[in-house]
Amino acid sequence: MADFFALLIEILKLILPALVLVAGAYYLLQKHYEREDRLRAVPTGGKSTEVVLPIRLQAYERVVLLLERITPSNLLLRVSAMGQTAAEYHRVLIAEIRNEFSHNMSQQVYMSEQAWQQVNLAREEVVNLINKKFQELPEGARGTDLAKRVLESILTAEQDPTARALNFVKQEIRQTF
Repeated sequence: MADFFALLIEILKLILPALVLVAGAYYLLQKHYEREDRLRAVPTGGKSTEVVLPIRLQAYERVVLLLERITPSNLLLRVSAMGQTAAEYHRVLIAEIRNEFSHNMSQQVYMSEQAWQQVNLAREEVVNLINKKFQELPEGARGTDLAKRVLESILTAEQDPTARALNFVKQEIRQTF
């Protein structure tokens, strides 16, 4: 009986390292195949790569530019509040965001669904921030008052509304290319 257990222990000494080695190899192969699948998602070969890859890169560039342009601090610098009431400035800001977004809407074709959802969410958060700060203003406030409230809100927040989407899009670009 003691010989049986000794033989069993010797067999386990050989089998357990082999099982660990097989599990490690399986894990590494899975990671390799996942990477290959991601790379296969990007068209390869000849004309399709020459055409699609630059278009996809341009789409990502345009979406990053969109996000930068609707970032509240950049938007407020670009669209002046001088001489406008808060209501007028509010309308101008919302119209500017809508124009930027509609101008770049077709870029979603070249991005993942998750990336486009992040972009859309960022746009909604910027619009909601501007709407909220406008509603907090007293009647007859100036456009500069609205700009000041929005900037104060951004400065007190941990992160501006577009930062998460920008990071997501940049990360997706790095993974894809």
